[in-house]
Amino acid sequence: MSARQLVVLDADSTLIRNEVIELIADEVGRRAEVAAATEAAMRGEVDFATSLRARVQALRGVPTAAFARVLDRVEPTPGVRELIAAVHERGGVVGVVSGGFHEILDTIARTLEVDEWRANRLQVADGALNGQVDGEIVDAAVKASTLRLWADRHGVDPARTVAIGDGANDLLMMAEAALGLAFNAKPAVRAQADLVIGPVDLAQVIPLLPR
Repeated sequence: MSARQLVVLDADSTLIRNEVIELIADEVGRRAEVAAATEAAMRGEVDFATSLRARVQALRGVPTAAFARVLDRVEPTPGVRELIAAVHERGGVVGVVSGGFHEILDTIARTLEVDEWRANRLQVADGALNGQVDGEIVDAAVKASTLRLWADRHGVDPARTVAIGDGANDLLMMAEAALGLAFNAKPAVRAQADLVIGPVDLAQVIPLLPR
C-alpha cells in the first residue's frame, strides 16, 4: 500500500537541537574547533565532505563507550513527536537523512518512531574512533537522492514530499521536494527555501503537510 506523503528531515539542529559531532568532540576537548568547522560547512563556505573528513579526524581516540554519554545529552527538537505523529495519522512516512552518524541516529530514530533513516558511519579500531568515515559520505547529493529513493519505495507522489533542513547540505534535498522548509536555518538556506519556519518548534510544520 502506498504512503500518502513523505516528510524528510535533517537530523542535527532539525530533528534534534544538538550537533552530535560537537558532543562527540567534547569527549576529547575539541568542541570549539569542531563547532567552528561545522558552522562554516552549514553556511556553505566549504565543501561538506571535505569538512566532515577533517572534523572526524578530530574525533580520533574517542572510545565507543562515549556514545552512551552523547545519547544522554541529545535533545529532540520541540514539536518533533507531534509532527511525526501527525504525518503517521495522515498515512505518511517520516525519513531522516543526516550528515551525522548512525552510531547515534539509530537510537534516536527508533525512539522517535522514524520510518527511514540514513547517516554516515564512523570507523572504529580497538574500541575507539580512528578518525575516518566508513563508506560513502552523506552529502547534499546523497540527501536529495535518498529523498527520491524513499518516495519511490513507499509509492509517494513527488508532489506530496516535504523536506526540512537548516544547512547548505540540505539545499538539494529541499529543492527535490515539493515543499522545502528552512527550519532553524542559516541565511543562505532561508533565502532559497520555499518557506521559513520561525519558532524552533516542529509542530509549526503540521498545518503545511499535504492533505
